Amino acid sequence: MILYMEKIDYKNIHIGNLLKIRVEDSQIDITRICNFMKCTEKEITDMYLEEDIPVNLLLKWSKLLEYDFFRLYSQHLILYSPPSGIKYCDVTNNNSLLPQFRKNVYTIEIINFILEMLDKKIKTKAEIINEYKIPKSTLHKWIFKYR
Repeated sequence: MILYMEKIDYKNIHIGNLLKIRVEDSQIDITRICNFMKCTEKEITDMYLEEDIPVNLLLKWSKLLEYDFFRLYSQHLILYSPPSGIKYCDVTNNNSLLPQFRKNVYTIEIINFILEMLDKKIKTKAEIINEYKIPKSTLHKWIFKYR
């Protein structure tokens, strides 16, 4: 699966395609999928064509395929949320009942994505730091550690 993950377009996630890839990699029988999801084979194949699916179905898929598909969307937020958008480090709002996240968690897929842009000269270090709000020291650690 890692081979496929390096090729993901985090800006335009097509969850149906990714579900199909994971099913093929896992070699799970369609009958088992239908029983688990409580739907027909046609409904399953239709889901593979969908760019988006409801969260409750994505949770079922994540459990069945033992893969966190929600992380794909988290990675999208890390890479493409506007600078004034999500404040992962803001723990001052104690009025909310929602959990407060302390920092970004960069997966190896995100690190590879960023480093590939550098290698292919798609973006400069400065552009990556400014556009994705990755600290300069973090980017330099990745370059040293993963190259």
